[in-house]
Amino acid sequence: MEVAIYNIKGEDTGRKAQLSDEVFAVDANEHAVYLDVKQYLANKRQGTHKSKERSEVSGSTRKLHKQKGGGGSRIGDINSPVLVGGGRVFGPRPRDYRFKLNKKVKQLARKSALTYKVQDSQLIVVEDFNFEAPKTKDFVNFAKNLKVDGKKILLVLPGQNKNVTLSARNIPYAQTMVVSDINTYALMNSNAVIVTESSLDFINKI
Repeated sequence: MEVAIYNIKGEDTGRKAQLSDEVFAVDANEHAVYLDVKQYLANKRQGTHKSKERSEVSGSTRKLHKQKGGGGSRIGDINSPVLVGGGRVFGPRPRDYRFKLNKKVKQLARKSALTYKVQDSQLIVVEDFNFEAPKTKDFVNFAKNLKVDGKKILLVLPGQNKNVTLSARNIPYAQTMVVSDINTYALMNSNAVIVTESSLDFINKI
């Protein structure tokens, strides 16, 4: 499969980039994508939620009144969950939400996400480029030239590029990522995936 290569001005260079069918034209597995995104979001959760149970709230443990003969219901101490200010029954406790996902499932999910992007015409290949200095204005113009301004953009770079990363940092709809760090969530959460030529060489081999 071949796609056009654009330059930083949004012009077609007349050259074509080769997309590997083993990566960009697989039999997409929607469930694998779901599992990978679920794991990514679960791994980001801190899991530090906590509520106090009856043994942890502040209050006396003295029995409020005798068990029988009072004409009312039996009751224990003031920390009872049925009373205002008492402990909470089965409240949240700190926990780890992370779970394991097989390597091949994650690989299939990434390939499926890339396949979806190609099918939806949301993948753009550009020549390797750099900005002379970190300027948000330069990145905005770059997005306008490619006609993706206002869309959720994921720019995949071959390596760390300070000028480009800093130029995109203040734009809420743009995200830059080193090609070795691409994941299913980032791909599916974007409306336009811009890949540089050097990055594409790496992706074709994943």
